[in-house]
Amino acid sequence: MAAPGTKAKGRPGQMSASGGTRAIVAALGANLAIAASKFVAFAFSGSSSMLAEGVHSLADSGNQFLLLLGGKRAQREATPQHPFGYGRERFIYAFLVSIVLFSIGGMFAVYEGYEKIRHPHELEHWYWPVGVLVFAVIAEGFSFRTAIKESDELRGKLSWAQFIRRAKAPELPVVLLEDFGALIGLVLALGGVGLAVITGDGVWDGIGTVCIGFLLIGIALVLAAETKSLLLGEAAGLEEVEKIEAALVDGDTVTGLIHMRTLHLGPEELLVAAKIAVHHDDTAAEVANAINAAEARIRAAVPIARVIYLEPDIYSETEARRGPDPEATPGGPTPHTAGH
Repeated sequence: MAAPGTKAKGRPGQMSASGGTRAIVAALGANLAIAASKFVAFAFSGSSSMLAEGVHSLADSGNQFLLLLGGKRAQREATPQHPFGYGRERFIYAFLVSIVLFSIGGMFAVYEGYEKIRHPHELEHWYWPVGVLVFAVIAEGFSFRTAIKESDELRGKLSWAQFIRRAKAPELPVVLLEDFGALIGLVLALGGVGLAVITGDGVWDGIGTVCIGFLLIGIALVLAAETKSLLLGEAAGLEEVEKIEAALVDGDTVTGLIHMRTLHLGPEELLVAAKIAVHHDDTAAEVANAINAAEARIRAAVPIARVIYLEPDIYSETEARRGPDPEATPGGPTPHTAGH
């Protein structure tokens, strides 16, 4: 039945860190400039919304540094201790971003807003925060536009929600959500400052700050959930799975696919493990040639499939009829499901 040898090829140490670098750099530049202007506005006006937004922009700047660092570290060569390379470092640093956004951005804003509601005071020099917020909207809009342009090249026909949920490279979804949250936060800050100026009641400034905090916490939880899924290990997308299945079976040397599993080792690094059906009277040399040819077809169809393990077996209708469990019935095919 199953042959004892398993073929594996690929260069697991070479992983691309190109996921949205331009968008990250654009967001970093915008956030550093905005953070500086917000802290200046806070110093002149005493607005808690400005302080919360300044910390928010500073946290976002740190997050962009984390994403760039993760992309750099992911390019390290594979080692005997980490034979599949370091591609998942990008997932780890994206998860750290969600923690920073939750703690430094969200929780600080909620605390600062709560204190301002308890001890409100009238805003001084209100034109400082208003001017800075208008400048920040323009700068964040530029950063958001860059992230959208970069994402559109990869999004295809997916909706934005589907793109964020399905993207394997975490950088662009992170920048998109951060920039979107920043723009909404600026509108909330502008509303809080505006109502505080109009009514003369500083409580509105605190309410705006609390709203910013809850917004950031919500975005952080979404990012944490998505990056957690990547850290646990996601399969290839349905389109890629279908391409691999079609490439595996040539109808001549490989007569069928018994079952298959895929796993992202990094955003642009895919592991493929499959049991394939071969003719019962093939020689060892013929089976080896069939496996080599199948690997070449897979890499041509899905270039990110860099680590491939193929196990030959003899397909058995009798074994296949015993049940759907591939381990219990090694001769049975795998039903089409989303999680290969």
